[in-house]
Amino acid sequence: MTADLPAEKNTVAARLREGRRRLAACGIDTAELDARLLLSHVLGCGPMELYLQQDRQLTAPEAGCFKAVLARREQREPLSQILGEKEFWSLTFRVTKDVLTPRPDSETLIEVALARIPDRAAPLRILDLGTGSGCLLLSLLSELPNASGVGLDISDAALDVARDNAKRLGFADRTDFLISDWTRALDPEEKFDIILSNPPYIGEAEKDSLPPEVRHYEPESALYAGAEGLDDYRKLIDQLPDFLAPGGYILFEIGAGQAAAARALLQARGVSDVEVIQDLAGKDRCVCWRP
Repeated sequence: MTADLPAEKNTVAARLREGRRRLAACGIDTAELDARLLLSHVLGCGPMELYLQQDRQLTAPEAGCFKAVLARREQREPLSQILGEKEFWSLTFRVTKDVLTPRPDSETLIEVALARIPDRAAPLRILDLGTGSGCLLLSLLSELPNASGVGLDISDAALDVARDNAKRLGFADRTDFLISDWTRALDPEEKFDIILSNPPYIGEAEKDSLPPEVRHYEPESALYAGAEGLDDYRKLIDQLPDFLAPGGYILFEIGAGQAAAARALLQARGVSDVEVIQDLAGKDRCVCWRP
């Protein structure tokens, strides 16, 4: 029992109620889930196990730790950064303030890439630009046992996270992570079967409309791309064809309402083989193309 709370207010059930109330008051829509995940993180158990421990008393250190992580979430720090991890493609990735939190929407790129690979046992080469946590490249490698890949990022700190994730997931021997301003660090002669990227694509004018979790805590260099959010698409469209192997594909993640603009940019550069794919929510999410 803690010194400042009677026993009935220091149980798992009471702490969950407290967490839910405080997070809901901050405008967090997932207050109940977040409180459960934070408390299970503090107690070192699975979220479902809390249902079996409703009357358990928290120790003083546990109560203090829960108070601390709850305060961080009240400040709208992303849950993934507090927990230090996020699940993506059924894999668990380490997450820090130096990388974007992997989002379920981005799994669309993995699905599209896999659908275009006729032989998953082939020794494919994959390029991931703006790799961040490495979630795109490493998720593909989890499905392609003989593939290898390169992840590029302009941030040393992000590359440290990606390398750590590759080691944790057992893919360190099939990956190289290089600091690079897009393709600058690549060997001009190297070719890749799959090139994919979740580049910055948020327009500068959209900053104020972003959730606090994104606006205040995620790396700006991975978010914003000029007035319309299209600057990095333009750069990549010009650079990537030289690195694509015959029969390969290039995949971009796109933001809401950008499909027509991305298609127009490609067509203006003579690209006619362009497909826009929607995510599970029915939103345009991926542009798949090849020169």
